[in-house]
Amino acid sequence: MKKNSKIYIAGHHGLVGSAILRKLPELGYENVVYRTHHELDLTRQKEVEQFFDQEKPEYVFLAAAKVGGIMANSRYPAEFIYNNLAIQTNIIHASYLNRVKKLLFLGSSCIYPRLCPQPIKEDYFLSGSLEPTNESYAIAKIAGVKMCQSYNRQYDTRYISVMPTNLYGPNDNFDLETSHVLAAFIRKFHEAGVKGLKEVEVWGTGVPRREFLYVDDMADACLYLMDHYDGIKIVNVGTGKDISIRELAGIVARVTGFNGDFRFDPARPDGTPQKLLDVSLLHDLGWKEKTGLEEGIRKAYQWYVKHIVTTQISEF
Repeated sequence: MKKNSKIYIAGHHGLVGSAILRKLPELGYENVVYRTHHELDLTRQKEVEQFFDQEKPEYVFLAAAKVGGIMANSRYPAEFIYNNLAIQTNIIHASYLNRVKKLLFLGSSCIYPRLCPQPIKEDYFLSGSLEPTNESYAIAKIAGVKMCQSYNRQYDTRYISVMPTNLYGPNDNFDLETSHVLAAFIRKFHEAGVKGLKEVEVWGTGVPRREFLYVDDMADACLYLMDHYDGIKIVNVGTGKDISIRELAGIVARVTGFNGDFRFDPARPDGTPQKLLDVSLLHDLGWKEKTGLEEGIRKAYQWYVKHIVTTQISEF
């Protein structure tokens, strides 16, 4: 990308999109366009095509998606598959119609089989059954990957797909019904400390292992791959290191200052036993994360206190 290239971020209010929006000006990119949901409904094909025809972006970061944790995916599978299929189909096709130079599609590590060999290599894509608790979301993302690859083959486009591990950081979703595990922990442990509770309930057994990447590192990886990768193969983005949910709870408790106990509820779903990405390809391409897990959680917690807790107090 050139410094004056017109760049469109789809999903600029989201976790990854907002991080990309923060990162671009730091690197000298000022010609950035985006729209709120009220200005542009990405599930509406006509609106998306009109936007592309008007703005003519040269590069597209497709970070818009309906996302959520185990509870949200279990309760709203129809919304997860419909909204995500509509958003990515409309944007990818409009990019082709308007001759976008390059597009980066943000997938998810949930596209891989539930019982995948660990660490998960890109070659394991479509090699087994999916995790049932987020199957609708995963199928939508798989379709996005295949759409990018199909357009590359038929139309000679340059659409790349990246598969991030579990992400966290500024602008995360801290709603306990729809959030992912790390954001939910930050809120639960903070509120437990404020209320003086002696115990926090944690879903599942605490045994599953997860990998986490600070979202500003994810944004940096997306920009790096936009400039340094043109392959048709998907690219994993992560740290290559994981921890158990029990260990994660301990770190979040320490960061938030919660001194009580955890009560694990094995009646609640655990999800996939382990999801650790093989990031050899990414490292070979020359990129590696910069933020350690506890450092990243401290940054995320500071953002939560400043932007969520302080706002709630002001509104009260």
